[in-house]
Amino acid sequence: MSDIYIITAIAAAALATMFDRALPYMLFSGKKELPERASYLGNSLPTAIMAILVVYCLRNIDFSVFPHGLAEFISVLLVAFLQIWKNNTVVSIILGTACYMVLIRTVF
Repeated sequence: MSDIYIITAIAAAALATMFDRALPYMLFSGKKELPERASYLGNSLPTAIMAILVVYCLRNIDFSVFPHGLAEFISVLLVAFLQIWKNNTVVSIILGTACYMVLIRTVF
């Protein structure tokens, strides 16, 4: 591939990303109130996306074979506990991932 092709592809991707990031500010800027639909989506989508990600991550657990998903179940419980206790997403994700990795590498 030529250098001009690579530079053009990177520039196009950068412009598309900048446009996607700036579009909401262009549409909803100023003193206008947010439309009801946008406000509803802003409140409900984060929870829905997290639920979908949890289901996606746990979809391949085989409950009929040892360890019957115990590492995943313990890690999910830890993440939920930490999120309720500390209300810090970064801490919950890092410690939940660390717990899962330790469990699958050493215990199970």
